[in-house]
Amino acid sequence: MPDQEPQQEARMEIVHLLRAAAVELGLHSARFAQLNGMHPTDVRALIALMDAARDGTEMTAGRLGSLLGINSAGTTALVDRLERLGHVRRVRDERDRRRVLVEVDERAVALGWDFFGPLIGRSLELLQGYDERELAAVRGFLTGVREAAASGGAGE
Repeated sequence: MPDQEPQQEARMEIVHLLRAAAVELGLHSARFAQLNGMHPTDVRALIALMDAARDGTEMTAGRLGSLLGINSAGTTALVDRLERLGHVRRVRDERDRRRVLVEVDERAVALGWDFFGPLIGRSLELLQGYDERELAAVRGFLTGVREAAASGGAGE
């Protein structure tokens, strides 16, 4: 079809823009880590802990390590480091006292908002111009890309 080529180019442009945005977000996150004496993995851990708290999901060190793709020793070192910095705390599970949960501290959330708040605010401003149908399309696209990345790029 004659207009297949321009459509493919337009789609590739979006893929390239997404990649560029991912790179910039990674650099922004790395600047936050550097400014706060953290490793980039520490920031990923804090994000995972905040996502879990927002979803109402409890997080053990083992689950955190699995999400980050690091082994048990690395996870212990990570949680110890974040705990020393005052960003997380270990708490006993109320229902099973043998289980230890990792929770993000409010100070870490405040620190994150101070740095990432302007970016989040700008992102929300950009989304103001989209109607519900367009927001659903953006949400569907980003969810699909995230799922593809999580599966190593493999299809269904």
